[in-house]
Amino acid sequence: MKYDHILIRFGEMSTKGKNRKRFVYRLKRNIEKKLRDFKKIEIEQTRDRLYIRLNGESHENIIEQLKHVFGIQSFSLAMRTENDLEKIKETALAAIKELPYEGKTFKVTAKRAYKQFPVGSNELNYEIGSYILRNTENLTVNVHEPDIDLRVEVRQGGTDITCKDIPGAGGLPVGTSGKAMLMLSGGIDSPVAGYLAMKRGLEIEAVHFFSPPFTSERAKQKVIDLVKKLTEYSGKIKLHIVPFTEIQQTIQKQVPDGYSLISTRRMMLRITDALRQKHNALAIVTGESLGQVASQTLESMATINDVTTTPILRPLVAMDKTEIIEIAKKIDTFDISVRPYEDCCTIFTPSAPKTRPKKEKAAHYESFVDFESFIHEAVNKTETLIIDQNYKNIEEFEELF
Repeated sequence: MKYDHILIRFGEMSTKGKNRKRFVYRLKRNIEKKLRDFKKIEIEQTRDRLYIRLNGESHENIIEQLKHVFGIQSFSLAMRTENDLEKIKETALAAIKELPYEGKTFKVTAKRAYKQFPVGSNELNYEIGSYILRNTENLTVNVHEPDIDLRVEVRQGGTDITCKDIPGAGGLPVGTSGKAMLMLSGGIDSPVAGYLAMKRGLEIEAVHFFSPPFTSERAKQKVIDLVKKLTEYSGKIKLHIVPFTEIQQTIQKQVPDGYSLISTRRMMLRITDALRQKHNALAIVTGESLGQVASQTLESMATINDVTTTPILRPLVAMDKTEIIEIAKKIDTFDISVRPYEDCCTIFTPSAPKTRPKKEKAAHYESFVDFESFIHEAVNKTETLIIDQNYKNIEEFEELF
């Protein structure tokens, strides 16, 4: 007998009351998309669980894919059997013997959710535990820190038996909280902000500002690779690449050095907001962390924010750099982010940027230029790519020949 199911448990989705059905439906859809290459599986839905019927598919690769699906609190390889005490005992023993590792101690945790089953939870613990002890040689009981935690859940449709919980990605299913535009540079912070935004159920579209010839195609490729990493958690992501050279050069000529960085950020935010409206998103996500650089002081944020009333979400605002780097390494974006290719955020950096800028001064300096027409042109000339894990750019195709 082999494991024939994967049992998926929800986290905070269980508290959503009347909206729970919508969250579970979205999670099921996201799992189906993630596992579309596994043709034999079937996904079953109950009120507080999802079950993946393996139907002969290998579970190892499926488990690795499920680790990247937001909305899953934990999951387990499971064996399902009928609500019959003898069959439950036999299946419990088979589940232990099928484990890929050998333990010396175990405990049984039985839950009788189906109250019509004639055997209570405590009696189930005793019956199953005794049966395992009689039919194994080296196992002993340890109810505090067992090597094997055998869980038995008796439900109306059958009994599920699991031995090990695998942590899921947590959070909410991507798409249940609406859509937002992620301002994505090639640095460490913004991909982490995108990851955390998706963890709270947001669908994201990425916006990157590209300033050739001052930024290279390698810098552009770095951003594409970052988006590919983020698609492991969300599926396809739209990447909007905004031509920004003319606006940046104009700012350098017309705006005093101390305010050039602030004006650059303000124009980026105005363009992102225009793209947000065009693509029906509700908010903007940034990778700002309070006080990390000159443009991320509270005064700078207030001055930059002044160009829009759209909600600005900052998942990293209270994190220090060490915490951000830890997450970047965990989601495998760090090594991409530190590639030595400059983006437009690092060129034309003023020698002494204002850390306490005034929004009135920023608006005054910008009033001498018709930035509205520049912004309109940049939005119209924006290149949009649809990125998924299999996306290949021209250079990758050339390497095949």
